[in-house]
Amino acid sequence: MLLIVIAMTSPLALNLFIPAMPTVVNVLHTDIATMQLTYSCYLLTLAFGQLISGSLADYFGRYPVLISGLLIHFFGCIFAALSTDINLLIAARVLQALGGSACMSMARTMTLDIYGREKSASKMSYLVMAIALSQTIAPTLGGYINLYYHWQTIFIISATIAFCVCLIAVKKLTETCPRKTSSLKLKKVLQQYKEIIKSKEYLGYALSSTFIACGFYIFIGSAPYIVINKLGGNSADFGNWFLLVALAFMFGSFCSGNLAKRIPIDAMITLGHGISLLAASVLLLFVYFNLLDYISLFAPMALLTFGRGLSQPSAQSGAIACSLSTAGTASGLLGFIQLIIGALVAQLAPYFMSYGLFTLAFFIFTSPILALLSHHLTINFKSNDQNKTN
Repeated sequence: MLLIVIAMTSPLALNLFIPAMPTVVNVLHTDIATMQLTYSCYLLTLAFGQLISGSLADYFGRYPVLISGLLIHFFGCIFAALSTDINLLIAARVLQALGGSACMSMARTMTLDIYGREKSASKMSYLVMAIALSQTIAPTLGGYINLYYHWQTIFIISATIAFCVCLIAVKKLTETCPRKTSSLKLKKVLQQYKEIIKSKEYLGYALSSTFIACGFYIFIGSAPYIVINKLGGNSADFGNWFLLVALAFMFGSFCSGNLAKRIPIDAMITLGHGISLLAASVLLLFVYFNLLDYISLFAPMALLTFGRGLSQPSAQSGAIACSLSTAGTASGLLGFIQLIIGALVAQLAPYFMSYGLFTLAFFIFTSPILALLSHHLTINFKSNDQNKTN
């Protein structure tokens, strides 16, 4: 249970602040693109942090890396709450993410250490569900906290959670790594990444999974501002309506798990991407005919993320299956690719929005198209490899 709470710490901190971003733009006298760095830099740091923390944990042990991560995350929250300048806030968010990346990585790794490869699968699913749940409820909670209290209260709450979890972890957890590596072996790790990235099939699945997520990153980077500046709402309104999108993703993931036994991976990916493309097309039409309101904005995005929930688990499984001998490294690289591109796309969202809502909706529309194209190329790579084998 403690590892589940640890895994939730960073996603909560990331998403609690999203509804408050339009408010803080005015408070700190900055612009939307600069404020967006508080989100995209968080994602960017998560990407690099999870790559690094695994190697550090193999060398120093899981326990010291976890405790250090919780403390770094705690101080990041405190610095964010005390920030009176946008640059300080961005730096604090990077510190939050650096500590949070260790928390997420160590929660998975320690689960594997404790339960072993066979039993950890079911336990790992609880971690995934917990992270998804925290991502679901955080924007709604953050919206109400920002509306009825001060935006800095969001970071005080995150700091309190991190401090309490750290205290419990110090008392309850011990080292779970039976044998530490004698060196960090950075060269070996980089060589593994190089070998994995050479696989066209791996890249195809990885990019397919990443592109379908890009539509969501564009949406999350722009929706709070659309709700407040275009629809006349507030941060709580965004949080309430965002629940529809988040729950749709969870339902899509649930359906994917149940359908996976009956539908092949590639068919599932095509189905999910197709649903997402339909949803993005509907959103584009609503924007084109100037029919945008809460329902016409959030309902198509809910359908898009439902399709993503269907396709993404299969796309990720397909990618990792391309490198079973180094599955952990392949999984880490997949997360790295998705977060790096996600951070870039999230940062571009205000730029798209500056050209109008139709431009923004158009780029959301291109997300499932690129995902389908990447998957189509992957199928061709697999077919060519099979023909060569035969």
